[in-house]
Amino acid sequence: MTTPSDDDDQSGTVVVTRTRPKTKRPSMYRVLLLNDDYTPMEFVVHVLERFFQKTRDEATHIMLHVHHHGVGECGVYTYEVAETKVTQVMDFARKHQHPLQCVMEKK
Repeated sequence: MTTPSDDDDQSGTVVVTRTRPKTKRPSMYRVLLLNDDYTPMEFVVHVLERFFQKTRDEATHIMLHVHHHGVGECGVYTYEVAETKVTQVMDFARKHQHPLQCVMEKK
């Protein structure tokens, strides 16, 4: 016959420790439009309204910022969304034969 040792828990209680994975916020990326001397201002406004859901006033403000400062921020997104927006804008500009450049940078 064996006797329970002092190490055995005889209460029937089981302790479960759950490790919670640490979730990290994804890196965010700024989507930027670059100024050029050929793309019409109205086309830039249209791009901002269509791909970045900006109002006419917001789009005009960003377009003028790009025009005067050489670069302007369209929005801040996760990597995948930013990459998609850059591709959409570049494809749309190319399709309409405009040299508009759209890039992304880590925030």
